[in-house]
Amino acid sequence: MLTAKENFMKCLYGEQPEWVPQYTMGMPGRNGEAPADIMIEPSIVCEHRKRGGGLDIWGVEYVPTESTGNALIPKTCDFILEDIADWRDVIKAPDLDGIDWEKMCKDDFEARHVNRETTAVCMNLHMGYFQTLMSFMGFTNGLMAFYEDPDEVHALFEYLCDFYCTVADRYVEYCKPDVWTMMDDTAAWANPFISPEMYREFLVPLYKRQAKYARDNGLPISMHNCGKSECFFDDLVNEVGVTMWDPAQTCNDLAAVKAKFGNRLVIAGGWDARDHLLDADVTYEEIYESLKKQFDLLAPGGGYMFLGGFLGAIGDESVKKKNEMVFKAVAELCRMYY
Repeated sequence: MLTAKENFMKCLYGEQPEWVPQYTMGMPGRNGEAPADIMIEPSIVCEHRKRGGGLDIWGVEYVPTESTGNALIPKTCDFILEDIADWRDVIKAPDLDGIDWEKMCKDDFEARHVNRETTAVCMNLHMGYFQTLMSFMGFTNGLMAFYEDPDEVHALFEYLCDFYCTVADRYVEYCKPDVWTMMDDTAAWANPFISPEMYREFLVPLYKRQAKYARDNGLPISMHNCGKSECFFDDLVNEVGVTMWDPAQTCNDLAAVKAKFGNRLVIAGGWDARDHLLDADVTYEEIYESLKKQFDLLAPGGGYMFLGGFLGAIGDESVKKKNEMVFKAVAELCRMYY
């Protein structure tokens, strides 16, 4: 009998797993079970998330949002950078000299109660270059910067990438990740925020640099990209080496994605709580059938992991009740599917 980790990794390496894995995106396991995966981030780059908000390492203030269970977003006023040309005066990377990386990694593992025998370690560094620029400038100025001063956007992105690659180089020998995780939300539900051409020019080279360690060492590479982002995955798979996409939302043609890439790209997600599923009177049977439909579409032959659920304010009993129904249905579907 495989462990959840072994089954998870089998899927990531392109084989059909014994059962459909559940990707937690770093969240704890359910019902006392060890999760298949856990996300580890160097403390130096994520202290604001551990605190539940406040200033990040660049000086951006993050605030919790009640309607999303206190997920953090940049405070939507008083952005720290107005003109992209001024970034060198505003954006200052922390000094990395004198850091005890081994102790930091050990503390990070202990804080997450990591058991490497049962759970795969997914190492992440940041939320993405595109998202970071938007957090500095807001969407209006941030998007305009790509058009008005592309050279400065490139320069800022290279500066950020230099910093994060240095962190990775110093942390990775102690973390020894099983999966190399990257993130960058570059799309909304209906459309991407930027064209594939701009994505290819501004972002793909950064992802390639950041993921070099993973490619050199044969690690699976996951990419988090919400919204209608399927147009970016030719580059992500073929150029960067990405092997998993989450949350792979249903605004994308996921059947076509699976047909194109097969088990080279694991679809982690593939289900969204929308339409009647959001109604107060939705039944367990309706949730189960919506889940099974997606399993039947995406799980055959492997290349699929479940990730999903209802999102809402902490303490919202209707959200809690619906998620209990999701977890019950998924537990049955995942274990029995193959």
